[in-house]
Amino acid sequence: MAMTLEVLNTEGQPTGRTVELPAHIFGIEPNEHVVYLAVKQYLANQRQGTHKAKERSEISGSTRKLHRQKGTGGSRKGDINNPLYHGGARVFGPRPRDYSQKLNKKVKRLARLSALSSKAANGQILVVEDFSFDVPKTKAYKGLLNKLSVADRKTLVVTAEHDPVLYLSGRNLQESSVMRASDLNTYEILKAQTLILSEGALEKIKQSFA
Repeated sequence: MAMTLEVLNTEGQPTGRTVELPAHIFGIEPNEHVVYLAVKQYLANQRQGTHKAKERSEISGSTRKLHRQKGTGGSRKGDINNPLYHGGARVFGPRPRDYSQKLNKKVKRLARLSALSSKAANGQILVVEDFSFDVPKTKAYKGLLNKLSVADRKTLVVTAEHDPVLYLSGRNLQESSVMRASDLNTYEILKAQTLILSEGALEKIKQSFA
């Protein structure tokens, strides 16, 4: 059964209009396992994998044997690059690698649907009429969140298209972010305590899951 929400204006007041959240997008039974897989893939793909430590064959230093093998009463020593010495190489150090993981499109789609349905079921979605700012201004952006009564929560503002002015306005706020509908992913949906969807963004979401 589809859910109906009131459309709010930028003052946080009802406009008298309502929108429908389709049941096949916002009303499915969330699949926790695919959500876990999607979040795991997203976080893995954020890793650069550029870590590197020099191993014994890569460090500069003489390869001369420090002293004879036997007869000194001490341990056997090879060269100065020994990992046991200060300034020596590292044993099995990290090497550059690719951490990215692959996930089937249908699994990623189901994960996004599960995340959106979870937010809808918990009453964590607001629909606001389309808006924009004339100039980037964090104060205006924060004022909008205050009027919507979500300034003390982690929020994700979803727009229909990329809005550079709105993005710059909210960039300095650690607990809020701005994203266009086509870039929505499971991790960002779950991280936000409240999703603020513009009417245009909601239509884009409906089209993408049609």
